Amino acid sequence: MKKIFHKNTILVLVLALLSSCQNLFNDPLIKTNPNAVSAVDVPTLMSGTLLGLGQLHEDTDVRIAYMWSGQLTGESRQHLQYAQYQVTASLFSFGNPYQVAGQARLLQTEANAIKDARSKGIGRVIEALVIAKMACLYGDVPYAQAFDLNKYPTPVFDKQLDVYAALQSTLDSAIINLSAPTGIDLSAGDFIFGGNPQKWTAVANTLKARLYLHLADYPNAIKYASLGVNSIANDALMPHGTSQLVDINLNYDFFYNVRPGDTGFNTPAFLPTFMQNRSNSKTNETALYSWFFLLTGTSLDGNPNGFFAPNAFQPIISYYENQLILAEAYARTSDLANALIALNSVRGSLNTGYINGNTFPATGRQYDPYVIADFGVGGLANPNAYPDTQSALLYEIIAEKYIVTLSQYESYNDVRRLAKATPLIQLGIQPIVTTPSGTIAERFIYPQTEINVNPNVPKVNGQVADQFQKLTIWQ
Repeated sequence: MKKIFHKNTILVLVLALLSSCQNLFNDPLIKTNPNAVSAVDVPTLMSGTLLGLGQLHEDTDVRIAYMWSGQLTGESRQHLQYAQYQVTASLFSFGNPYQVAGQARLLQTEANAIKDARSKGIGRVIEALVIAKMACLYGDVPYAQAFDLNKYPTPVFDKQLDVYAALQSTLDSAIINLSAPTGIDLSAGDFIFGGNPQKWTAVANTLKARLYLHLADYPNAIKYASLGVNSIANDALMPHGTSQLVDINLNYDFFYNVRPGDTGFNTPAFLPTFMQNRSNSKTNETALYSWFFLLTGTSLDGNPNGFFAPNAFQPIISYYENQLILAEAYARTSDLANALIALNSVRGSLNTGYINGNTFPATGRQYDPYVIADFGVGGLANPNAYPDTQSALLYEIIAEKYIVTLSQYESYNDVRRLAKATPLIQLGIQPIVTTPSGTIAERFIYPQTEINVNPNVPKVNGQVADQFQKLTIWQ
């Protein structure tokens, strides 16, 4: 893996140094300079694009998101302000996400040039992963006009629901591309799946299911999760090594090298306390708790030898997420039997110690399968005394997902989504300071760099939405 990371350092630097949304769309250098990125062969271009995708799942934006979901807290300097929802437009940027999306679009163009549908399909999945992140954090974002600077120097911001619909179409096209009977050898470029089209197709289907879950379209969430990532062996994971500035996990780098003490898992972080109160005769999460968090004196800083190790994998799309989408969607449509099967599939894998490509210790690890009676009134898995089995089962599904999505921005999506979903099931996460909306921060603020140059940035009564304005899909 180190060779792959060295090989693509220049590509990553290109992605990082280009700074605004507008600068990436159809960059003239791509058309005129034979030494520009487009001169790179498809496998190398793919590995560079995947590196950018991985960085987008470990960046400051993701850290803010899982801070606002209550998994992490800020303890010093800028991250203390983040934790208290004190953010301004100058703190956010469209630069890196749209650079990676632009690279994914370029990958598709180069795949067309060599008539390789599978590569094009992977490029489309990457594009959808990036734009989906933007849409669920910001709401309305550029998409339809986002990749042609000459024609659209100030791209319009598509409505969030339109972006979701367009992403479903992008993923449908990706799945068709990936069904091509043959393709070029991508083993040297795709360091996640080695170019395996079936695994990328499963990722596309899980992403489709995630987006349908966001919209409370539970039948379609079931349909596509049933076609999604179907085993832990097919998790889409960002690999890492132990060399700083080369292949190290960016969570580890931030927590222990760059800004130690800025963040932690102490109160008011909700997740550690939540996990400590979840034991029953079939469940012991002591081992997973220890794998996640390290007690140093009186501070929970995360475990640099476990979940936040320098060479720890970072999940992009996982079997656990897929199965818990299935479980929740089944439960909300009153199919409790299938919901329980999906939940127990996750518990079965956790009982082996598996989490995101690693194994946590056996001592203090217990995830015995549940039966429906466990969720009845007085049942061992109904700690909140719900009067109906459906609500108790939903609570357990949602709780398990909240735990296993540590360090992922999807935990933030879930917290906001669940405030609207029916029946109403919430974990009890509270804002850590008084807010105008009475809730946690609801969205990211449009970047100042975009406000300055693009008149199409959405405004209401002349004002850009602040962090407490709910996004359309969760109003």
